[in-house]
Amino acid sequence: MAGKRRTGLARSAKIAALPMGIMARRLTATSKAIFTGADRETIDEALVDKAADEIFRVLGELKGGAMKLGQALSVAEAAVPPRFADRYRDALARLQSQAPPMPLAQAHRVLDEQLGTRWRERFADFEDVPVGAASIGQVHRAVWKDGRAVAVKIQYPGADVALMSDLKLLRMLSSTFGVFMPGVDVKALIEEFVDRTAEELDYRIEADHQRRFAVAYADDPDFFVPKVVASAPKVLVTEWMDAVPLGRVIAEGAARQRDRAGELLAAFGLSSPARVGYLHCDPHPGNFQLLPDGRLGILDFGATIALPGGLPRVVGELSQLALDEDYDALVRALHDNGFVRPGHQLDMEPVLRVVAPIVAEFQGDRLRISRELLQEHMVRATDMRNLSVQNTFAVRTPPELPDLVMLGRVLGGIVGVCAQLDAEAPYLALVRRWLPGMRPPEPVGEPVAVGVPVAVGESAVVGVPVAVGEPVAICCNPVAVVAPAVAALAVPGEPTPTSSEKGAVAADR
Repeated sequence: MAGKRRTGLARSAKIAALPMGIMARRLTATSKAIFTGADRETIDEALVDKAADEIFRVLGELKGGAMKLGQALSVAEAAVPPRFADRYRDALARLQSQAPPMPLAQAHRVLDEQLGTRWRERFADFEDVPVGAASIGQVHRAVWKDGRAVAVKIQYPGADVALMSDLKLLRMLSSTFGVFMPGVDVKALIEEFVDRTAEELDYRIEADHQRRFAVAYADDPDFFVPKVVASAPKVLVTEWMDAVPLGRVIAEGAARQRDRAGELLAAFGLSSPARVGYLHCDPHPGNFQLLPDGRLGILDFGATIALPGGLPRVVGELSQLALDEDYDALVRALHDNGFVRPGHQLDMEPVLRVVAPIVAEFQGDRLRISRELLQEHMVRATDMRNLSVQNTFAVRTPPELPDLVMLGRVLGGIVGVCAQLDAEAPYLALVRRWLPGMRPPEPVGEPVAVGVPVAVGESAVVGVPVAVGEPVAICCNPVAVVAPAVAALAVPGEPTPTSSEKGAVAADR
């Protein structure tokens, strides 16, 4: 116990030292510029590089909470300037690979506590060597008593306390990340992530969410959600899925496979609020895989929000006005629907300079989403000429739409993964189909093909995170592209928590 405490104190010290060290170097650099006449811009560039190096070094040494934070921050990678990109990805890769498996006796003890001391009777076979380790647990392959291959996710003992402690400490880094993520509200992202992570620590809540999605997408020709077999607070048993991680498709897939993956990913994110009444809120590549028959497999339902009415109709209406380039009507609609504070006016010129180039990219309903497209958008979005103090004070999130910012973040994550895939697809047709308030799609082209084989690398396993080449982007989601005043300056709200199932263990037939 003392060893764990010393380790925790050491991690805390490393995190606490970062802002102070950066501040000290800032003072030193200022003094150097004053007394030596050195070029301030050159000094600032060197200072930023040094700060980024220290941040990435500390992140690469941390575990648990830092790994979870790394996944959350990966949604903002498009905002990282190119000169930092390699170091950022290297730090994330080290975070992904550092979690060691727990000792076998400890894993068995967790199973005893969660599934009962006769837990082996539930399985026809259980592989003691884990197939993968994550930030708060590890995955074992097994065979359920009825012969089904299953994945058994076991949470590390004490992971809940350690994770929340790490995340609270990592709040201290929020201002520091601004050094290499200009224009991104990292503090709000971290605060939201810390608040929502507590739910993910109870696997029964995740099981509840996964059951809903599995029922809604049962026998779907395009999507596969593994069924829950049994659940407890610290153990989750689900069907096994042999499939190719999306990260491998990003790295090795042919253009046809990457296009299909991007189209299916977008279709899943847009359709689930209408089909399930919930939104999957963790859109990073490690949570999606392609099955040999071409279906998209979806994992990790710990983070979801309830959208019982589907996607908000007002967002579709505003988006349609932006696509029609009817900006006068868009401004009136923003006022009428409570997005503009009473007594304030919008400055639309900077908004138009950001939005118009994206609208112009659409060729009919199809669009190729690439990293270059997102980087160009980020340059415009963070250009001082396009940042309006007037709009900052004018725009708000209507009280009746508390989940709007989360929706924008999730859709932004999906767009970011599509950019990694460099995927071309009829995205606008999907938006028209699933976003209320948009004009319905015209019947052109063919629907998403079913059963396209994906021969990319080797099969992967359910629940095992994959370190991928490029994380995803937060700043270029469809809502922000076509109605930026809705999402860019909105204030995040709290979702309604879902209730967990009663009792320690639940077994599904």
